[in-house]
Amino acid sequence: MIKKIIISACLLISFVSFAQQGTSSPYSFYGIGESRFKGTLENRSMGGVSVEQDSIHLNIENPASYASLGQTTFTVGGTFATNNIKSDTESSKAQRSTFDYLALGIPMGKFGAGFGLVPLSSVGYKITDLDPAQGGINSRLEGKGGVNKVFLGLGYKITPKWNIGADVQYNFGKISTTTIEAVTDVLSASREINASELSGVNFNIGTMYQTKIDKKLNLYTSLNYTFASTLRSNSTRVIEVDGDPDAITGDPVENTLKLPNRISFGAGVGEARKWLVGTTVAFQGTGKLENYYNTSSNVRYENYSKYAVGGYYIPNYSSFSSYLSRITYRAGLKFEKTGLVVNNESINDVGMTLGAGFPITGTFSNVNFGIEFGKKGTTSAGLVQENYLNFSLSFSFNDKWFVKSKFN
Repeated sequence: MIKKIIISACLLISFVSFAQQGTSSPYSFYGIGESRFKGTLENRSMGGVSVEQDSIHLNIENPASYASLGQTTFTVGGTFATNNIKSDTESSKAQRSTFDYLALGIPMGKFGAGFGLVPLSSVGYKITDLDPAQGGINSRLEGKGGVNKVFLGLGYKITPKWNIGADVQYNFGKISTTTIEAVTDVLSASREINASELSGVNFNIGTMYQTKIDKKLNLYTSLNYTFASTLRSNSTRVIEVDGDPDAITGDPVENTLKLPNRISFGAGVGEARKWLVGTTVAFQGTGKLENYYNTSSNVRYENYSKYAVGGYYIPNYSSFSSYLSRITYRAGLKFEKTGLVVNNESINDVGMTLGAGFPITGTFSNVNFGIEFGKKGTTSAGLVQENYLNFSLSFSFNDKWFVKSKFN
């Protein structure tokens, strides 16, 4: 059954994942767009905490986790997001539906493998600046696209308590921007279209360790490091005046962007299949993410950092009489310094997450639902603040593969 689900999901994702607009944030104009959360909904619903070596849930942030899988696990998730964007003088609303991830994990004794597709960043904005005075400059900026990653990882269980792992990631995508400018009371207008195709490879390594503190209480730790890497950018530029078919086409531009290194560490305590409280911190360098068409004198980049705390609670994992007792309840808090600084203001993201995992009776599979709400940015220094509310849904299917027959 799981094999049919995987094939159907892959066909669906191949049609919709690259055409979607994954964000409505005006801050996605900068760099390679708005960074996306790179884990599953189970972890996202706990603020991003992912420290437990889980046997039925896939952790795609740390490849060491693959070695702890007890069954083949396929997971896919998506989000419906609403965004209220406001400045000192006005506000607007936006909605979007996005694909979040698709991944498969396969246990192989002491080894475990995982591979899948995850959006790395998204671009999606429409910004209009009007000046009604005679001779005033009116402009409209639009952008779409982003960067995705395909990953393949392998984990190994050194001891029953200690896992290590590594994965290779191929990053690819396309970002398109359009800028239209016109002078008030002048009929002519100009349009500039930029399109950049991005690609590159990077590597990620990780380790996870857990041990008992007492008879019931466990200590969980997780550490993973993503190496700095490059993104090759091949860009084209077209400039039109009044829709003139004899547009000016610039020479192709080839340059290199740099994805920074990233390190994250997590720790938690809890009782297996009962409850967990944990925290995760992550730090990332500045890199070089701006392209020739989105550089600005009032923009700079700083180190990224994230602080999260969260956990889950299961009233009674093995209850036969009460379905509600088998539901996994999750919650978390997060604070992110996105690394973007505009008009000398750091763009920060503060949010809270809630979620629940609903088991499918008779299996280890489950359906997960999550809510995330918070704010990003500020109305100070002429900027905008985003108040967001995200509704996410994911499916995690489990099955036994490669079972040796007991009879000939």
